[in-house]
Amino acid sequence: MSWFRKAKKPLRAEDRRDVPSDVFDKCEGCGEILYREKLTRNLHVCPECRHHTRVGAEVYLRIFTDEGSFEEMDAGMQSADPLEFSDLKAYADRLEATRRKTGRNDAVVTGTGTLERIPVALAVMDFTFIGGSMGSVVGEKIARVGRLALAEERPFIVVSASGGARMMEGIYSLMQMAKTSAVLAQLHEAGIPFFSILTDPTTGGVTASFAMLGDVNLAEPGALIGFAGPRVIEETIKQELPEGFQRSEFLLEHGMVDRVVDRREMRETVVRLLRHIWAPAGELEE
Repeated sequence: MSWFRKAKKPLRAEDRRDVPSDVFDKCEGCGEILYREKLTRNLHVCPECRHHTRVGAEVYLRIFTDEGSFEEMDAGMQSADPLEFSDLKAYADRLEATRRKTGRNDAVVTGTGTLERIPVALAVMDFTFIGGSMGSVVGEKIARVGRLALAEERPFIVVSASGGARMMEGIYSLMQMAKTSAVLAQLHEAGIPFFSILTDPTTGGVTASFAMLGDVNLAEPGALIGFAGPRVIEETIKQELPEGFQRSEFLLEHGMVDRVVDRREMRETVVRLLRHIWAPAGELEE
C-alpha cells in the first residue's frame, strides 16, 4: 500500500513564509492569537474576551492627557540604597540593571497636563520597574505632584500598578504610605478631587495607602486588588476563599471600588466625572 502514499517533499527554507515574531500576541485570557498592531489600537484589550493585558506607563499617559500636553516632573530622581540591602543581588546593582532595562529611573512617572482641556496632575506607576514597588522615590514623587495639584488646584489622577512596598528599603519604604496619605488628606480638605485608577495588580502597601483613598476609585476589569495575597490569607484564616476574591468585580460587589471600567472607556468616564464635580473659575465652559 506504500505505492499510494505521496511522498512529502521537505519544505525548503526559501519556501517558508517569513513572519516576524513580533507580529502576533497570544491572549492570556482566552488563548486567541491576536494581531499586535490591532491589539495596540485596542489599548491592549482582547477583542474576543476583553482580557486586559498589563501595559506600561506610556499607555496611561496617552489615555489621561491630551496629545503634547504632558510635562514630566522629577524625571531624574533616583533611589539610593540606605540599608545597603542584598538578596540574590545587591539592591544597588538591581536598581542599575532595571534602569538600563526599562529606561526609567524608578517605578512612577509624574507630571502635569490637560485632559480634554482640563488641567490635571498625574502619577502613573509602572509594574516593569521592580514590580512597581513603592520606595522612597515613588512616595516622594507622588507627594510632590500631589502638593503641586493642591497649589495649582488641579484634579489629581493616580494610576496604580504595584506589588506593594519595596522591601529593599525597609522602614523608608513604609514611611511613604503616611507621606502620600497626608498629601491626599490636604487635597480632600481643599475640595480638590483625587481619582484613583486601580490596575492589575494593585497590592500591598500601595493598596493600604493612596490607592484606596480616592474620591473616586475606578478599577480595570479582572484586576488583582488587595493587601496580602490570596494564598497567604487562606493559610492564615484556614478557610477557602470565594471565587474571584480580590478581583475588581468582587471588590465592586463589596463596596471597595466605585466602578469597574473597561480601559477603552476609562478616559471618557474620568472626563465625564470631572466635568460633573469640578469646574473651577468656569475653565470647562466653552
